[in-house]
Amino acid sequence: MSDAVAKAAEVLKGHRESIDRLDAILIYTLGERFKHTQAVGRLKAEHDLPPSDPAREATQIARLEDLSQRADLDPVFAKKLMRFVIDEVIRHHEQHQS
Repeated sequence: MSDAVAKAAEVLKGHRESIDRLDAILIYTLGERFKHTQAVGRLKAEHDLPPSDPAREATQIARLEDLSQRADLDPVFAKKLMRFVIDEVIRHHEQHQS
């Protein structure tokens, strides 16, 4: 193995270790987020509030699009990701309503 290939392999290993740590952060962060949204769902069910709040969702999507641009993340991707998360939260809230 040449020195250049060995150096590239070491750099690649470092990137992959960082990616693995960031993946763990994402999973734990989503877990924490869903704990809070589950509590919101229970509160909404207890007080007969609707499971979704379109005005809040629109505000959140706009805020997260702005954050994604500042973070140099494709805003289209960020919007799709957050739409998926929000839809999952609403699904959980609807289950509490049943």
